[in-house]
Order: sequence, then C-alpha cells, then structure tokens
Amino acid sequence: MNKTITLKRGLDLRLQGEVAPGSASKPAKTERIAIVPDDFPGFTPKIVVKPGQAVAEGESLMHDKVHTDICLVSPISGIVDEVVRGERRKVLRVTVKPDNSGRKVADKSTDDTKTILMRSGLWAMMRQRPYDIVPSPDHTPVNIFVTAFDSAPLAPDLAAAVAGRSREIEAGVKALSTLTSGKVYITTRDGENIDVPSQAQHITATGPHPSGNAGIQAAAIAPVNKGETIWTLDIVTLARIGALMLNGSTYWSTTVALTGSEVTSPRLVDTVIGTDILDIIGNISDSPSHKRIISGNVLTGVTVSTDGYLRYPYRQITVIPEGDDVDEFMGWASLSSKKMSESRSFPSKIFGRKNFAPDARLQGGRRAMIMSGVYDKVMPMDILPEYLIKAILARDIDKMEALGIYEVAPEDFALCEYVDPSKLELQKIVREGLDYLRKELE
Repeated sequence: MNKTITLKRGLDLRLQGEVAPGSASKPAKTERIAIVPDDFPGFTPKIVVKPGQAVAEGESLMHDKVHTDICLVSPISGIVDEVVRGERRKVLRVTVKPDNSGRKVADKSTDDTKTILMRSGLWAMMRQRPYDIVPSPDHTPVNIFVTAFDSAPLAPDLAAAVAGRSREIEAGVKALSTLTSGKVYITTRDGENIDVPSQAQHITATGPHPSGNAGIQAAAIAPVNKGETIWTLDIVTLARIGALMLNGSTYWSTTVALTGSEVTSPRLVDTVIGTDILDIIGNISDSPSHKRIISGNVLTGVTVSTDGYLRYPYRQITVIPEGDDVDEFMGWASLSSKKMSESRSFPSKIFGRKNFAPDARLQGGRRAMIMSGVYDKVMPMDILPEYLIKAILARDIDKMEALGIYEVAPEDFALCEYVDPSKLELQKIVREGLDYLRKELE
C-alpha cells in the first residue's frame, strides 16, 4: 500500500516565465561542454586528460583523489579543449568540444554494481546525508530516497523527462537495492503518472516547495540518525543508472527548461549536460535592462555569464532582471503592488494572486540575526532552523548534532534565506557548517 505524506509548511513562489504544460522540446546544437568539480561536494578532483586529447562519451576526465574509482566523465565524444585552473591550481572546469565520432565507453570489466556506477560518472550525481556530499563507497546507506518531482520555482516536469523509461527505472531500482541494507523509496507528486517498480516503496507527497527535495521527503519518511547514512537522487539519475545496467552505457542528454521573466518565450530545450549557455538561451529578450542568468532555479541556482555552462543538476536555466540599473522611488520600502514579498507589510501579499517578475537585488541591508520564527513557517523539517544556524555560526558541534544537522542540506534552507529579514547567506552558512563538521569528525 502506498504511503502519503502531507507537508504543510513551505512556500510556492509565483514567478513569471513558466514553460507551458505539455510544451514540446526543441533540440539545441552543442558547441562545447564543461564539467565543473565544484558541483560535486566531497569530490576532490585529479585530472587524467590533457588539452587536445580525444575522449569518448563516458570516458573519465577526472577522478577523486581518495576514492579513485569515482569519476566525472565526458558526456560527449570529442577533444579536450581546456583544463581551467584557478588560485592554487584549483580545477575550475574541464571543457570538451564535440567531434561527432559517436565513440562510447562501456565498462564491462567488473560485475560489481558499485564499481560500475563509480566509473560511469553516475555515482557523483547522488548525494549522501549527512554532509550532502558525493556518497562515500565505504558506507552502506540504510535507505535510498528518489524524488520524482521538482517543486522549485518554474522547475520542469521530471515525469515528462523520464516518460517511456519504465524499464530503465526498474533496472535502476534493482541496482540500487543491492547497495542498501534498507529500502529504495520513490516519491511522486499526488496525481503524477509514473510507473513505480514493485521493488521500490512508493510514496506520494503533497504540499508546497520544498516538498520536492529528496532530503525533505527523507525527513518525513525515515530520518537519518547519527551514525547512519542515506543516499538521495532524482528520478532522471535513476533512469540513467538503469540504462547503464541494461546497455553497458548510459545517456547524457537532458531536457532543459528555459524560464524566467526575461525570457521572451519560455521553452524546453533538448541538449547535453554541461553544455554552453549560449547554445540554450539564444536571444532571450529585447529588453535593454541588465539580466542575471541562473543555471538552476532562483533559490538554489548558480549565477553564470553568457560564456558559462549548464551546471548540475542540468535541467533548468532561469533569466531574471539584475536590478542594478533600476531607479525606484523608496527602493526596497516601495509599496508598489509589483513588489514580491511574503510580508503583509506589502500590498502584493494582501491583494490577489498574480505572478511576479522580481529582480536580483537584495532588497535591504544585512543586519544582525533576528530570532523572529520566520524560518519555521517555510521549513517542513522537525528541527529548529534558527537555533541550528546559530550553532553552526558558533561552530558548536554538540549543539549542531542535537539540532539535526545530519538531516539537512543547503538547499533545505533556500526558502529560509528568501524570507530572512536579516539577509543572511543561509545556504552558504550550512555548507560551511557541514564541511567543518565532516573535517572535525572524519
């Protein structure tokens, strides 16, 4: 019997620039792709290719220095263009230009599922809690949680992304079931049409964002305790794992939703993970205003330039006004009905339910942390988020553990950051706290 979880706390942001339901996708040409190690927390890269070297689709570009079987691979066959490094020779990205040779790497040198996944590059697309990092192969998860929907603002439909891939999903569940001592849970949105294999535990979720976050779902189903490990991933990664198990190689294509108020016609684009941003966006708007391009959604995405690349999890681009060229009477305190806010001090909260076109301004100055209880209204986890943030800032490990840091990831605090009157960078604080805790305890 399927279980249903109802999450009442959270917030759905009503933004302009949504892709119309049922829209058909259009292909985009790929001129160059990039793999960025920073997209994979806990992965310490060691480059194994050189500029000018030919690589096949699925061939390793870099591996982890500690667990050398964990690789990040090329999603296309082509020629390595650049290995870009920053300060202290930190690897920023590896870029590859396609050569359309169609060469593929199929790893059949072992029957061990764990090794196959690590070498394929798919292992790095899963996340481990605690710490929200690429899973350590030294730990066995007590459960694995797969989310089949994305509740973030303007996010694409994941069910459509895996339409017709029931065999791959079933094979993926079988593979993951051999790696856990517990269950594989797949959570779908209420009313969503996804065939969940009988080997998985089917969960139906209702509620506002962040109900689509796998970690939020895990906290409502079977929370992780100290000393335990769980893994999380999305249904698209699960289908890729299944394709690998069935065919000996997987697919790296992705459907990207081009969204946001600065996009003239929001649409779906078929491309390859890590592709050049310009290959996706084209001419986005005739507006002369400055624009911010975000790889991902407005809450958790990464700001990129027009010469940047599609970043993990490779499924959404959002374009909004930058706001640095706006001359507005009274600034953030304006009582304009166009001002988006969850505070009842603004008319937009009181009158009507329209879609907004916010810009990227901070809308107020940073200030001391205010213990207002506002985080609790948008955090569906059974934790005390304000006290946890204070414990992280104080680097108090005992309090961090007592307040539930093993359950959380930065993305779980994205809405708290949005409603925060103190304008704190909560996701950055949580990321630094998790890294500190891992360094001290492992």
